[in-house]
Amino acid sequence: MAQHVTLIATAAMGLESVVANEVKNLGYETSVSNGKVRFDAPVSAIPRCNLWLRTADRVKLLAGEFKATTFDELFEGVKAIPWENFISEDGQFPVTGKSHKSTLYSVPDCQAIVKKAIAERLKWKYGVASRMAETGALYKVEIALHKDIATLTIDTSGDGLHKRGYRTGQGEAPLKETLAAALILLTNWKPDHPLIDPFCGSGTIPIEAALIGQNIAPGFNRNFASEDWGLIRHAYWESAFEEAENLAKYDQKLDIQGADIDHNMISIAMNNSQEAGLGDLISWKQMQVKDLFPRKKNGYIIGNPPYGERISTRDRVIEMYQDLGNVMKQHPSWSVYIITAFEAFEQYYGQKATKKRKLFNGFIRTDYYQYFGKWEK
Repeated sequence: MAQHVTLIATAAMGLESVVANEVKNLGYETSVSNGKVRFDAPVSAIPRCNLWLRTADRVKLLAGEFKATTFDELFEGVKAIPWENFISEDGQFPVTGKSHKSTLYSVPDCQAIVKKAIAERLKWKYGVASRMAETGALYKVEIALHKDIATLTIDTSGDGLHKRGYRTGQGEAPLKETLAAALILLTNWKPDHPLIDPFCGSGTIPIEAALIGQNIAPGFNRNFASEDWGLIRHAYWESAFEEAENLAKYDQKLDIQGADIDHNMISIAMNNSQEAGLGDLISWKQMQVKDLFPRKKNGYIIGNPPYGERISTRDRVIEMYQDLGNVMKQHPSWSVYIITAFEAFEQYYGQKATKKRKLFNGFIRTDYYQYFGKWEK
């Protein structure tokens, strides 16, 4: 069995550097490309990365990579990969695929060839005469062709890492947990500073902030596909969960508030917070933006307000942005971070952002407007 592996943490466009920083903080050196953070690590990194990466979409194990312009090259290249180092004799290995700017453009054909090549290799190595049983652990294989380079990976995560396990309900346009965590990590917020989300919806930003503030591993309350893999010793998982428990700062005091105009969303947010095990760490309030009144200095507003595309009308959105700008003029020590696809946000907020960052909320291109507060003693 392999002792060291190459892993790929996939990332939403614009978040690669955030994911790379998380991986580095876990102790692994990275290389970054579009949507991917690649790194070599011991097998024990698979549990740790799945438990700790807040902003990555998935953690994939790189099985092999080679050039393929014909189906024969694809078959032989896949068959040459030591799949027995990764997949158990009874393992299930469904194959998904994608192709971009490659000679081999028929994804279904590529999937079928990869499946056959893996089966041939495993039957040869395990001495199986007939069809592989495929009744055991799940090893979801992906063939990704890009400019004739075939990349074969196995998904270690199972469900996407944004599925923390605490979401019992949501609104019409929920923010992914991974993006919410990234919005927080892109600020200078620290757990001893107040934080308010005035557009909290189902509570994702305040909940992710509380998890970050108490250094709680985001994957602590969920399962992963690779937990059943023979490749990873059970002791590695035990060690990773033990590390997560030891590093949590459950006694860290927090001042985090979620507010929303819809009382139904406040109820959902409270239930999600309870499910996340955060108890009364977060305060929740039904409130209009114009009624926002921060009582402390040097705090942070982090929010994902309606964009005027799917939820609210344009006039209502403009009024909401104006209200927020008028309120925050009275609190210059507060930093404000707003993600929106509304291109005239700065105009109606009443101030040009100190900094902007392009991000994608799902398939929606957005800007992350950043206003840095003036520190007050």
